[in-house]
Amino acid sequence: MNEHNQFAGETQRIPVYLLSGFLGSGKTTFLTSMLARLKNEGKRPAVIMNELGDINLDGELVSRDVPMAEMLGGCICCSIRGDLGVEIASLVQQHHPDAIIIESTGAAHPMETLDGVTDASMYASLELRSVITVVDGPELLERRKLGKGRTYKLMAEQIRCATLLLLNKTDKLAPDQLVEAQQLLRELNAHAAIVPAVRCGIDDWGWLDEAAAPELKERDAEAGGGHSEPDGHHEHHGHHHSHSHVMAYTHYFDGPVQSEAFEALLKRLPDAVYRAKGVVSFSDMSSGSRYLFQYAYKESDFIRIDPQGHVNDVAVFIGEHFSKDELRKMIEELQVKS
Repeated sequence: MNEHNQFAGETQRIPVYLLSGFLGSGKTTFLTSMLARLKNEGKRPAVIMNELGDINLDGELVSRDVPMAEMLGGCICCSIRGDLGVEIASLVQQHHPDAIIIESTGAAHPMETLDGVTDASMYASLELRSVITVVDGPELLERRKLGKGRTYKLMAEQIRCATLLLLNKTDKLAPDQLVEAQQLLRELNAHAAIVPAVRCGIDDWGWLDEAAAPELKERDAEAGGGHSEPDGHHEHHGHHHSHSHVMAYTHYFDGPVQSEAFEALLKRLPDAVYRAKGVVSFSDMSSGSRYLFQYAYKESDFIRIDPQGHVNDVAVFIGEHFSKDELRKMIEELQVKS
């Protein structure tokens, strides 16, 4: 095997949280609360802030003792997506954070941003925990009333990709409007927890916990921290669904795998897995044979590489609400056979 290869299966992973939401929804307000919560727990968070313009005014609201990388002059889901992995790796190497929060511009598509996060997993041991979408309740209803234009379509996509939906500005909604907004969110996303809030204030931070965060649990919370469905029926606090709905699954290999078996695994991936990317070592190839692979919509490609530095053997799978447990089992069976 290549002397630079280090398998990261036992390495502590740094949780990554993606913060999404349309312009003016309250993302930066929520970011400051999230940073305060993490710091109160004794953790060292770091932030990546993305702005379309050349000046990051929102960054002035972030505490000076929080390491921050600014990505300006473009959107991390498209024009400067390739820089995201570099920025994450740099933050990890310089500051060794316990958590990384990525606040994307309001114009960003979460699925494309997730694709950019995969590159950093090759250089640092990461685990995407949550995709948090902050929703401006009054704006959402107004946009739908005006018709399904480009802005509404983007808002809907940001909602659809979330694992946690923060329904903000509920104090500006009448009771019937609040129900309408909750029902609309549930139509667009059948799985994410819905948390109504005023000025992004929430009481339940359980989804940040290490044990709870990897699995999406449907928890429709009221502003006071209780739990309810849009029709007002309450759920027991301890109720959780038995399966996961994740946007990305990162698997660090603890050794090389057999090449034909790995290609066969990619061909068997469920339809809900749209993309995959990573670096893999093959046990049936000559010593030092490592490959960068890419998979998209049932097509895969392999390029032999000889990295000059630390690069993890890792596979990152991106999709919509696929079963993380089933995918993990498939890979573990592959590793046993290899």
